[in-house]
Amino acid sequence: MNPKVDKYIDGLEKWRKEVERLRTILLDCGLEEELKWGVPCYAYQNGNVAIINPLKEYVAFGFFKGALLEDAEGMLERPGKNIQAVRIIRFTNTREIDKMETTLKAYIYEAIEIERAGLKVRLKKTEDYEVPEEFQKKLNKSTKLRAAFEALTPGRQRGYLLHFAAPKQSKTRESRIEKCIPLILAGKGLNEYQRR
Repeated sequence: MNPKVDKYIDGLEKWRKEVERLRTILLDCGLEEELKWGVPCYAYQNGNVAIINPLKEYVAFGFFKGALLEDAEGMLERPGKNIQAVRIIRFTNTREIDKMETTLKAYIYEAIEIERAGLKVRLKKTEDYEVPEEFQKKLNKSTKLRAAFEALTPGRQRGYLLHFAAPKQSKTRESRIEKCIPLILAGKGLNEYQRR
């Protein structure tokens, strides 16, 4: 047990019992415990396997490479439409966790085997994402913008493409693109703001 996780759990106002119960199950499976991204994270030989994330409506029990799990029970869900690797199970009480303990452990052991084998989730490449028409027009007009966008890391490029494509209306897509052009030209990612 990691003292940082103890302190984290002590500070929880909601979902404390659920987090403690999930923690016990993960530790029973022999995983290493850390506090990463502000929440309990469990690893096998320094490879992240699972995470417990208490949210407003539920506790998300996530597998980092959940897309590779067989999911024979059909319990796993994608936490968002653009999430490629992670899969979660939602819990709202300890009874649900207790009822699923055997299955959860089977999933955890499978996830450990995936980590042990060094398997990777095959992620979409940046070029697999659609470039919104409004942004393509801007890239075609400005070689400076095109060069700056191509110089960004693949993750930053994907972030922009997803952000630009999300709105249904062209006017909103155009507005987002205009607001982001200075960031792109500065070599920054979508959520990187210049510090003062």
